[in-house]
Amino acid sequence: MSILANKDTRVVIQGGAAGVNAARRMAEFCYLNKKSLYVEAFVYPPDAGKTNEVPYGSGLLTIPVYKTVAEATKNHPSINTSLVYIGADRACAGTLEALNDPHIKLVSMITEGVPEKDAKLLARQATKLGKVFNGPSSIGIISAGSCRLGVIGGAFDNLVACKLYREGSFGVITKSGGLSNEIIWICSQFADGITTAIGIGGDAYPGTDYVSYLEMFENDPKTKAVVIVGEMGGDLEERAAEWYGAKKRRIKLLAVVSGFCQESLPKGMKFGHAGAKEGMKGEGSARSKSDALKKAGAIVPPTFGALGPAIKETYEEFVKSGQIVPIPDVPASEVPKLPKTVEQAMRDNEVTVVPLIRTTISDDRGDEPCYDGYPASELINKGYEIPHIIGLLWDKRLISKQEAEIVKRILMLSADHGPCVSGAYATILAACAGIGLSQAVAAGMIMIGPRFGGAVTDAGRWFKYAVDNKMTVDEFLAYMKKNVGPVPGIGHRVKSLRNPDKRVKELVGYVKSLNIKTPCLDFALQVEQVTAAKKDNLILNVDGTMAAVLVDIGFPVDSLNGFFILARTIGLIGHWVDQKRQDSRLIRLFDYLVNYAAPKRREVPPLK
Repeated sequence: MSILANKDTRVVIQGGAAGVNAARRMAEFCYLNKKSLYVEAFVYPPDAGKTNEVPYGSGLLTIPVYKTVAEATKNHPSINTSLVYIGADRACAGTLEALNDPHIKLVSMITEGVPEKDAKLLARQATKLGKVFNGPSSIGIISAGSCRLGVIGGAFDNLVACKLYREGSFGVITKSGGLSNEIIWICSQFADGITTAIGIGGDAYPGTDYVSYLEMFENDPKTKAVVIVGEMGGDLEERAAEWYGAKKRRIKLLAVVSGFCQESLPKGMKFGHAGAKEGMKGEGSARSKSDALKKAGAIVPPTFGALGPAIKETYEEFVKSGQIVPIPDVPASEVPKLPKTVEQAMRDNEVTVVPLIRTTISDDRGDEPCYDGYPASELINKGYEIPHIIGLLWDKRLISKQEAEIVKRILMLSADHGPCVSGAYATILAACAGIGLSQAVAAGMIMIGPRFGGAVTDAGRWFKYAVDNKMTVDEFLAYMKKNVGPVPGIGHRVKSLRNPDKRVKELVGYVKSLNIKTPCLDFALQVEQVTAAKKDNLILNVDGTMAAVLVDIGFPVDSLNGFFILARTIGLIGHWVDQKRQDSRLIRLFDYLVNYAAPKRREVPPLK
């Protein structure tokens, strides 16, 4: 048998990420015991209507999320237990919601730092309603082979080591979450294990005390002995001693109390749990508690290390008297094993997985990203800048300081070109329509194409083709006219020989001042001389200039549009922020800006 948590327990978990993690731990226990998961619902208002996925073995279980406990119990009427993983500021209201629900019989609060007045209020309400309120600051409750509430018992390997896949004979009550796992393990090594272990929480005002749980164990015929672990502060242990000594009890009581070091510390010093703070050598001290328990007839080992042998001796007495029939250990081969993750199986050389993607530019498996093998922080601390990162991620090389300066100037010159170009205009329209930043910028990016910013790659490809094939300008222009069409990177709608693009002039002037080889740029300028002589706006535009320069310093042709996209993103973000700053209204075209060339209004004929 067991108390509080058993085969009939059905759970709702109140809380977000911490609650989901608890459900996953509980699912591991269920998998070990070959039982279905008894978590039926979550309550977390921000995610109401969604579901949480909980791994079970090698599969996933989908658990619904509700806004209120009432909704959860209405849809899952078998729910009788709530686990509270709500923040301390909201835990009281959430716990009251669970206590007041007629379906809920047990509430275990894992939340720490709950105000004392709230803990007292919850304890009174639970008593009034005839329900059990465990916590605050509880690690949970576990009944071997039956049910686990919370993360008590530890990781899967510890569940196996503590033989929690079958019922033993010892009950456990602790304040400390960590010590609860230790005592469970001791019971499994020195005896046949536990029936139920309860973490009541380390706060000064627990919802339920030792005595209440001792009475439950007293009425559980499977539990032969109970181990309690106390600590200085409060009077819970003295009250337990008083209960145990009041009359002859069926169960044997073993107890250890931590905190004898308190005798050498100033009175009232707080350390450890919230309740561990009072007394010195009088009431509330570790010594007074131990003495009271001894006087009541409990077995009180002189040290914590002596607890295991004391449990063993008690267990052997029960076996000798016939009250406990030893249970043979389950062969290791029959104990379920938690399936390994693919990552773990790969580390253990048990499986080969064909990668889904292949990357040659970055690695995020360490403590920081590496760009083509170079740690990001080292690049920063050694003076490298954004253009160098572009070089590593786009071309797998550390570009020179001179090349980085060229890239920087290209980005600065191309960052924006006013609100009237199609990309900026699209972003502005989206901003005025209330569209978010990423979507509005994406709208502007969609406008990048052959007629706006998207000619850089094509210009670089054809200028490079001409240079590589040692074409003359005339041969190149004839080839383009016959096979491709207009030369990408040549021509501008507004700029001309009489109204030159200063960006082009600036970039060409700087590159030429470096005395580096620029075969593509030289060829592009020669093409401009011929095309501009025919029509003065057929000049080398900024797309063509960027393309020629970037090819000359070694960037791959397919990366070239990326420079315009990256640069113009800066401007598009600026336009979005600008419109938000102005609280701009929705833009709607005036009728006079539209040529309505559709047929005039006419009568709709009858449908035949």
